[in-house]
Amino acid sequence: MRIGVPAEIKSGEFRVGLVPASVRELRAAGHEVLVQSGAGAPIGFGDAQYAAAGARIVPGAADAWAAELVVKVKEPQAAEYAFLRPDQVLFTYLHLAPDPRQTEALQRAGGVAIAYETVTDRDGGLPLLAPMSAVAGRLAVQAGAHFLEKTQGGRGVLLGGVPGVAPGRVTVLGAGSVGSHAVRMALGLGAAVTVVNRTLPRLDALDREYPGRIRTLLAGGAVIEEAVCGADLVVGAVLHPGGVAPKLIDRALLKKMQRGAVIVDVAIDQGGCCETSRPTTHADPVFVEEGVLHYCVANMPGAVPLTSALALNNATLPYLRALADKGWRRALGDDPGFAAGLNVCAGQIAHAAVAQALGKRWMAPQELIAA
Repeated sequence: MRIGVPAEIKSGEFRVGLVPASVRELRAAGHEVLVQSGAGAPIGFGDAQYAAAGARIVPGAADAWAAELVVKVKEPQAAEYAFLRPDQVLFTYLHLAPDPRQTEALQRAGGVAIAYETVTDRDGGLPLLAPMSAVAGRLAVQAGAHFLEKTQGGRGVLLGGVPGVAPGRVTVLGAGSVGSHAVRMALGLGAAVTVVNRTLPRLDALDREYPGRIRTLLAGGAVIEEAVCGADLVVGAVLHPGGVAPKLIDRALLKKMQRGAVIVDVAIDQGGCCETSRPTTHADPVFVEEGVLHYCVANMPGAVPLTSALALNNATLPYLRALADKGWRRALGDDPGFAAGLNVCAGQIAHAAVAQALGKRWMAPQELIAA
């Protein structure tokens, strides 16, 4: 199969869909890989390294997008919609729920769009979202600590405190992959950490992992208000796979927060968990509403693209091999969890949560695979 790797063009995005080591494995399996010239340059992978791994270097985006299977990191941007085709399989992060324009472009194109973020494993986990959730969770605390500095507009709080001065207070909303990694980083900096989650098992797991070191709270309106209003840094780490993130912080609650506090809304890819959140970029990452700094960068792992690209390739390569070796119908038909990644196919939405978020009809993936 011909596999195309275009350069990423989203603002502040430096990752790449395939690193040279992944190209080498795909070539060894008999597949052709077309890499757009310069696609890996931002993270130190030059054209010569890709060529040595067996890739064919192509001069432009159109050449890479001409492949049967296109592998990316981020969703197609408006300038790339013209490259979408009915005979094409696109494998990337899509985050369609808050993005009707992209969804409609994919539907019009009539191709197959498989989203990393909704692929599941046997235990119901999200194996292709997990590595970037780990990166984003850790970065969330790092970014939040930076913007708490007075020179950045924050309260002037050092999360770890110093002898004789209490540490900063971090509230993490959500105890999944993003939340658990945020907890680890916040504790590592010496912060006082509160975790809020809607189910007890995840809170119990974190409590066992960090006995006596964190405060765990079961989500509810009054609980969330108390935890958010007392925080210097709030990390929004909630997720509804494929759907829009629940709005846990409305403007009324925001007004009760401390001036100069920081919200890092990691859920912004799915619309954000704060009513006042809107996507930002690495070039202009924060804005202020009601005296509270909002960090809402929609591609946070792009800030550490070398680590992120390597971690992402570790997770995606087995699925990519299945697509290339078997074709998309058999690969998805053999693995129901992989089939859960099908978001758009032949003009139809194939994921219930995406359809619900956008007010559209959907078809079950199994029907589209068998069509």
